[in-house]
Amino acid sequence: MRILNWMPRRCRYDPDNPPNFTLSMNILLAFSGTFTVANLYYAQPILNVLAEEFDVSYERASDVATLSQAGYAVGLLFLCPLADMVPRRPFILFLIWATATTWIGLCLTTNFEVFISLSFLCGVGTVTPQVMLPLVGDLAPAHRRASSLSVVVSGLALGLLIARVLSGIVANFTSWRNIYWLAFGAQYLTLILLFFFLPDYPAKNKGLNYFRVLWGMAVMVVTEPLLAQACIIGFLLSAAFTSFWTTLTFLLASPPYEYSSLEIGCFAFIGIVVVALAPVWSRLITDRFVFLFSVVLGLAFEFVGIVISTFIGSFTVAGPIIHAIMMDSGANFTHTANRSNIYNLDPKARNRINTVYMVFAFGGQIMGTAVGNRLYAQGGWVWSGSSNIAFIGVAIIVGIIRGPRETGWIGWSQGWSIRRDDIPKREPVVSADTDVEALPSSDRLKEEAHANEAMLSK
Repeated sequence: MRILNWMPRRCRYDPDNPPNFTLSMNILLAFSGTFTVANLYYAQPILNVLAEEFDVSYERASDVATLSQAGYAVGLLFLCPLADMVPRRPFILFLIWATATTWIGLCLTTNFEVFISLSFLCGVGTVTPQVMLPLVGDLAPAHRRASSLSVVVSGLALGLLIARVLSGIVANFTSWRNIYWLAFGAQYLTLILLFFFLPDYPAKNKGLNYFRVLWGMAVMVVTEPLLAQACIIGFLLSAAFTSFWTTLTFLLASPPYEYSSLEIGCFAFIGIVVVALAPVWSRLITDRFVFLFSVVLGLAFEFVGIVISTFIGSFTVAGPIIHAIMMDSGANFTHTANRSNIYNLDPKARNRINTVYMVFAFGGQIMGTAVGNRLYAQGGWVWSGSSNIAFIGVAIIVGIIRGPRETGWIGWSQGWSIRRDDIPKREPVVSADTDVEALPSSDRLKEEAHANEAMLSK
């Protein structure tokens, strides 16, 4: 721990000169998120290989992915709130170090029970990106917070893509253990980079009681209308997202497509579109307008893609492609705007707020998987797609029944304007040749005051 607490001089926190949030820092955090969240997805494309390696059934092999996700949920609920109580730099470094060191066991063990147990423990430690996101909310300036968050969220999407594609390719041509060794190296590389470049940031709530923190998160949902609205939208959005990606494999493996697992895996490359579009969308829309506008716009974008895919996806692959692009993009836009919005509720409780939001999102993923699989089994692609239309339709209704400046649970009492009120306005630049009399009265008084100060200084 003493090693993790030591830091280079440039990373030490100075209250008189707090760290600047630069583009390079933004990219570093996105890179870190990519190769930590990827831990959850390496096993998914090679479950059949793991079943053969450990001599278990396919159903038993699927426990690897299930327990990794279960571990992630446990870490989300019980570790992430700690980030509001302790300094985040050593906390992040410790989580990555502990996960990477435990990961060695996954590379070496030949016992399936040990393998799934270690998968659970690694899932617990993989919550690092959910600690980084609130840190971005603290470090990034308000007018760039949404676009900065979108870069890190895009890194998470890239992690999912890289894990699935790379795992399938490596396992297809070499031993499956090589992808785990590669992941081990990526985690330690991330640890080294963050050790030398991640700035320190003080604990925001020293002395908080851990169990009161957990209870306080439950209270937030029923006392903060904005948080409740964002959580319900996140729940429904995640349900539609996982329902689509779960049933897509069944659709593409069946007539008329009958694609191979490698061809189905190539759909993950669609995530590149999301990675490219997200920062642009955030800079042009989310950073300029009220966050709720970006939320509803992202949901509407996603809704259109789902409707198109539901009714043409059974006979043309264009349907699932359109669906994947518009759903991934819309989900990214909506989650980024939702996070940017709820982080403003209480800057000292951003990790707890993020935990509440992600618990709802995770619950939506579980429900979406169950509902999507059941409806696809009973009625095929149209039935499962119709449930996704319903999920996003209800999410849009939840978004529009409460305005962006409303303080209560329902209504638009604070106006309909979509322009943000918290963006700093640029003051007019007055040159020496400017006619002061031609300026507005308020600006003219300011200019005269500047002139008087200049005279006194002389």
